[in-house]
Amino acid sequence: MKVMDKYFLAVLPPAVYLDQVEELKRVIHEKFGCKYARKSPAHVTLKMPFSFSAKREEHLKESLTSYFSTHHSFRIGINQVGTFGRRVIYLKVNAPQAMIDIQAGLKTYCQRELHLLPELSDRNYHPHMTVAFKDLKASYFDDLVRFLKLQKVGFSFDVDRVFLLRKAQGIWEPIHEFALLE
Repeated sequence: MKVMDKYFLAVLPPAVYLDQVEELKRVIHEKFGCKYARKSPAHVTLKMPFSFSAKREEHLKESLTSYFSTHHSFRIGINQVGTFGRRVIYLKVNAPQAMIDIQAGLKTYCQRELHLLPELSDRNYHPHMTVAFKDLKASYFDDLVRFLKLQKVGFSFDVDRVFLLRKAQGIWEPIHEFALLE
């Protein structure tokens, strides 16, 4: 029987900022009951979750190493709070063209080389760092947005690697990193 695992590709912030956002998600869980965003580390998605044969994981890593090894590092900024309707709350990402280009090329590359179907979000890419979704109660939405705006979260960092994450027992874990060119 073919065993399929779930994967996705993302930028993870350096430890100091990762910890800051993880602490924010912990407080959101405590104060507002939102826990789903805690099932993955703080990240900015480049390729939405997809299924891939567990037996071919090494091929996946090798192929993606080839793709990312031709792209240069870039700098991103995280600041302000945004929403997708009243269902998702996120930290806004100031993404340079280099990040947009990597994502657009990745969409084509994954379709051509890995035979992955494009997702709707692959076509309408909006880089962001989710802090609450799915289990966000409508009655808490406005209060949570206000709370987050008061936190004044803001930082920037150089992105010199991209991470492959795999879902195991309902939690997303980074399993491999791909270096970008200096």
